[in-house]
Parts: sequence; structure tokens; C-alpha cells
Amino acid sequence: MTQPIPSDSRAPSPGQAPKRGDHPYRAFVIRAGLGIAIAVFLLYHFGARAIFQAIGRERPAYFITAVIIYTLGQLIPAWRWQMLAAIVKVHGAFTEFASYVYIAMFTNLFVPGLLGGDAARSIYLGRRHSRMGEAVASVVADRALGLIVLFWLAAFAAIFLNFAALPPAVTHPVIAVGAAAMAGYLASPLVARLIHLMPGPIRRAGGIVAPYLHHPLELIGPIGLSLLLQVELAFCQFVLARGLGLPFGLSLFVLCVPISNVFTSLPLTLGGIGVREAANVALFGMAGMRKDDAIALGLLWDAALMLGGLAGAIAFVTTPSPGSTGHPGKE
Repeated sequence: MTQPIPSDSRAPSPGQAPKRGDHPYRAFVIRAGLGIAIAVFLLYHFGARAIFQAIGRERPAYFITAVIIYTLGQLIPAWRWQMLAAIVKVHGAFTEFASYVYIAMFTNLFVPGLLGGDAARSIYLGRRHSRMGEAVASVVADRALGLIVLFWLAAFAAIFLNFAALPPAVTHPVIAVGAAAMAGYLASPLVARLIHLMPGPIRRAGGIVAPYLHHPLELIGPIGLSLLLQVELAFCQFVLARGLGLPFGLSLFVLCVPISNVFTSLPLTLGGIGVREAANVALFGMAGMRKDDAIALGLLWDAALMLGGLAGAIAFVTTPSPGSTGHPGKE
């Protein structure tokens, strides 16, 4: 069983106002502003008219298909999370985990940062089963494993699928990060044995995910689902590109989308807006895609992500709020 999350002795008391710099919406505004600034710069630099004309070429049937595939594809991380939660003895129906994943998608549209959705998942699952510590551990493991597999797939694509001849300045850092992630996975049992020797903050954080570090072979199934999810995300953008009339093959998207997602996973802008478009210009541009088409593709994908998140409103409205007793609707 995972250790309970320790309280922070530096946290403000109930009657004490938080520090001005700790206000959550300050980071929200900064990240949103930076993303908008990057997007506006790209529109100005590469021609807003050409970019919006490219967006206008998108055939509605292809866009709707991409949104549907993305939205239904969120059943994959729901299944992965269910498997990870079972490792820490939190068992629930697949429909329960799927509902919480869609609620998190909806929450992320309005709460600063991805942590809003992760917090929602932890609260729903933890209160529903009265095992908050284990619920937090499963969500942390789910987020970390998704990033690790993303790094692996990006590195694999950079080595074996580099038909666009991306330069070493792009591929070498991606390969290095993927290799480091693989080394960390293979060394996880050793790391688990050394947790008690680490400094306090690292020891407490390691204690949360210790069950996963001790049993890396139990992560094979979730790893496979993570790979399937990343391929599904690449396929969605391939569909959008087909809707724009672009002639590029699926292999290019399996190469470029994971590498782009590595950059958009950095907490620089809200939802990766701006960073995604800049990465598209660099990566797809090297493969011969026009800059305005690459930016239009990124903006269309942003719109698809937002519509997919709005679909989570159904789960948000229909799923009872779980009470601390473990039964929905009590609180």
C-alpha cells in the first residue's frame, strides 16, 4: 500500500491568505498569454490570410471523424488507468474509470493546467473507494507512464522512421531522452530499494509510486495501451491532414507527432497552444509541408482537442459526486 501524502508544513493555515505569487490563476494567465503570443507571432510571420485559407480547406467530414476518433480513443487511457489502479488494490468498473477520464478532459478546459484534471480524477476515485492515497498514486503513475512511453515512441521513430531526414539537432535530444526513460524503467526496482535513503521530498514522492517501481513487469499491459494511444493521436492528425488535401503518409505523422508531443508536454503554454504550431512548422516543414499548412494543422488539432473536452460535459453532469464514504451522491 502506498504511503499517505504528507502535508506540507509550509502550507498556509486556514485563516492565512496564500502568498500573491502562489495564486493558481497567475500561472494560468502567464501560460495562456505565452501560447497566444506564440500563435499570433506565427500568424503574423507566415501570413494569417494564407493560414485561415488553409483552415477553410478542411473538409468537415474529416474534421468530425478526427474529433470522434480522439474522443472515443480516450477509452484507451481509461483502461490503462484501471490496470494501474488495480496494482495498488483499487478496483472498479471500466465505466467508472472512463467517466472520470472524460470528467478530467472537461475540467482541463476551465481549470489552470493539466493538474486540474488529474486532481479531479484523484478525488473522484479516492472518495469513491475511500482510498485517496492509492488513487493519487494511480493518477501519478498514469501520467508518468504516459510521458515515458511518449519519449520511447518519439525516440524509436527518430531512429527507425526518419524518412523526412530530420536533422540531428532534433533527433539526438529526443533519442537521448528516450534512452534515459528506458534506463529509468529498467532500473526502477533498484530505485525503489533506495527510496528510504533519499532526501525527504524525494522520499515522500517516491513512496507514492513505490508499488509501480517494485513491479515493472506489471506495467507491460499499460505500456502497450500507451503506445496504442500515441499511434491513435498520430492517426487523428493524419486524418486532419487528409481533410486539408495534404498528400503525406501516416508514417510521417507517427514520426513527427510524438516528437511534437514531447515539446507540448512541457508546461510552457496552456494545452501546448503555440508550441504545437511552432513544432509543426519545424518538423513537418522539414518534410516539405508548407508552413501555413503546418500551422493550420496545429490549430485544427487544438480545436479538435477542445471539442473532445467538451464531450466530457456529459460525464460531468451524469456522474454522481462521490462522497468520502465511498458511495456516490452522499456528499
